[in-house]
Amino acid sequence: MKMFFRVLGLCLLFQLGATLSAQQKPVPKVRLKAHVAVAPARDHNGRILSPAEVSATLPVFTYNVTSSRDGNNYTGVMVGQDPFNGGGTTNVPTQIVPLIITTDSVAYKLSSSGVLSTKQGTTKFDPTAPDSNCMAAPNNVALSLAQQSPIFQANNFKFGHTAVGKTQYLDAYQRANFWQSVQGTNYHTLLSPVKTLAPISLDLSGNNSLAISAALFGSCGPLGIVDINTLFPILVSLTQSLAPQGVSPSTFPIFLLYNVVMSEGNPANLNLCCVLGFHGASGSPAQTFSPIDFDTTGLFGGIEDTSIMAHEVGEWMDDPFGNNPTPLWGHTGQVGGCQGNLENGDPLTGTNIPVVKGANGFNYHLQELAFFSWFYGAPSIAANGWFSDNNTFTTDAGPVCQ
Repeated sequence: MKMFFRVLGLCLLFQLGATLSAQQKPVPKVRLKAHVAVAPARDHNGRILSPAEVSATLPVFTYNVTSSRDGNNYTGVMVGQDPFNGGGTTNVPTQIVPLIITTDSVAYKLSSSGVLSTKQGTTKFDPTAPDSNCMAAPNNVALSLAQQSPIFQANNFKFGHTAVGKTQYLDAYQRANFWQSVQGTNYHTLLSPVKTLAPISLDLSGNNSLAISAALFGSCGPLGIVDINTLFPILVSLTQSLAPQGVSPSTFPIFLLYNVVMSEGNPANLNLCCVLGFHGASGSPAQTFSPIDFDTTGLFGGIEDTSIMAHEVGEWMDDPFGNNPTPLWGHTGQVGGCQGNLENGDPLTGTNIPVVKGANGFNYHLQELAFFSWFYGAPSIAANGWFSDNNTFTTDAGPVCQ
């Protein structure tokens, strides 16, 4: 899954026609694409950097593996300590940056070709404000729910019969990922310390964004769509301007959106929608970052609340610069064709592990992730000999994708 713009895969396809009101049923069904993406590291002129040009200040280790799927040797980098050579604990300082998005146009009609008609109207999407339409008090503030989620807070995680510890979800996944080497050790890769920065407000024009009213598709609240070509440079600029608050290439800023997704071009054309999040990098040394939607609209099925965050943070951890090569794999998750990188969320987009109840009583959705051995081949070095952390994949990715 590549973005900006080499997006591979379509993820899940959602038929908006199924949610239209009775009066709108004659409109032919439009298939709304939903996926998440990775933006390869670029310099400040926008040129994609080669792996040799990316100088990391994140704590990363280099792995080298011979794949049993094709017999070739592969090298890449992951965040954390080397699990094959002693391991240890890594803490990556993380900033949560709430983005308050205001759009100035509202979609009121959908054409048979999937294009929205819009009129002037202001809509604010605020992750720091209570939303009693899509959530129930007291758990109705997206920012608070994200802060209290298993992405950042410790929970007891058990994959099958293997208890991997009380820890954050992505650390639990990574421990299970390399269980053969790290069981019984203090191997951890943690988002810590986590600091929430002041919200940043972005007022976007009608050419670059819009809001779909709740009434149009029968959702509990409006959905915002922002052109990713507009948002990406804004985020790069923000990572630079937030340096006085601690953002640097050695930290991981997460830009929190609420019920706002991205389009690959004109937001009014639903055929170009929707990117729910991506992890990207810019500059040298590369500054990694990730905008992530906390979604409660119900328009994307099981892709909701922190499932997108689980996907993106997991991929940032195992493929921070978007260029860890693997034998070609595909035809699963959001990937309809063939893909050749270690994006551990893509093969299982839309598939979650069992719901995790937080200390706040909220039921969190966390996406299942593919293990290292699924990409490079059996035998599995993960917990239970599995190939994904809820055992959806019972074998590796198989023959090289054609």
